[in-house]
Amino acid sequence: MNQLFSSFHIKNLTLKNRVVMPPMCQYSVIREDGIPNDWHYTHYVSRAVGGTGLIIVEMTNVEPDGRITNNCLGLWSDDQIPAYKKIVDAVHAQGAKIGVQIAHAGRKAEDADTPVAPSAIRFSEKYNMPRALSTKEVKEMVEKFRQSVRRAVEAGFDTVEIHGAHGYLIHQFHSHLTNKRDDEYKELTKFGMEVIQAAKSEMPEDMPLILRISATEFAEDGYDLQGGIELARKYKEAGVDIFHISAGGEGKIAPSRNPGSHAGYMIPFARAMKEALQVPVITVGNLDRPEIADAVIGNNDADLVAVGRGMLRDPYWAIHAAHQLKQEITVPTQYERGFA
Repeated sequence: MNQLFSSFHIKNLTLKNRVVMPPMCQYSVIREDGIPNDWHYTHYVSRAVGGTGLIIVEMTNVEPDGRITNNCLGLWSDDQIPAYKKIVDAVHAQGAKIGVQIAHAGRKAEDADTPVAPSAIRFSEKYNMPRALSTKEVKEMVEKFRQSVRRAVEAGFDTVEIHGAHGYLIHQFHSHLTNKRDDEYKELTKFGMEVIQAAKSEMPEDMPLILRISATEFAEDGYDLQGGIELARKYKEAGVDIFHISAGGEGKIAPSRNPGSHAGYMIPFARAMKEALQVPVITVGNLDRPEIADAVIGNNDADLVAVGRGMLRDPYWAIHAAHQLKQEITVPTQYERGFA
């Protein structure tokens, strides 16, 4: 029976366990150059030391105005590659694997004077009014995603995750709440599929591509779980190998669609996606209790478990969880006597 600390394999990616550090923005770029610094190096490498199987670097953006804030990471220039490679090499030295989430915030770019979006619909009164991308600009945006993925591959990442969730640009295109276009990109999944195909064109054939997706929207009249499954089905056809299942993020939560925040509250979304699509999935959502994370794997609800806030509190969450569950994990030699 699979456990949280059993190995996982897909294409050329082999993980020593099922524990994932999901992308979590650090808002810690000192200058506005989008380049990771000493904070990011320590942040990610410490989780590798702490036993995490797969680390996914936070939302990393395809252009400066695509960031949530000017303190967010970017991968829009070849000059940014060496800083990422330094992190990748250090994570690999600790026996972990590492990916990066490539993204664009769209209308949720807080520091952009004029954000861009599929349609000129403001996220909220606290955000600037976006302008709609022209058809030509949408195609140029696909190319920006492609170039960022190329740089991620050059930096040595083991996998790439495309951000299609939480109300950011790809999600904005595939939601009927935010896509009111009248050109070819009125087809809700067209932009996302083109980004996926562009990403795959730059990735080695045996490197898996992850897509983060909101399985359902929480806003009134947003798409439901079945709608999310149909979106994901299109993206699977375009080339996605693993889905990272989250939900919401597109706007104000309707009381009737609020799932709460209890432990494992998003597991049903992941299970439904896994069963419908027959692909591996990563689940999220208040899974920092080791026994719950282990049950997710044992019950075959998901293939990988992302531990977010729990790992912010404890860089060594994986080691401590394995110790609590009495499962096997490799502890750094320097720390072995602490577990004797």
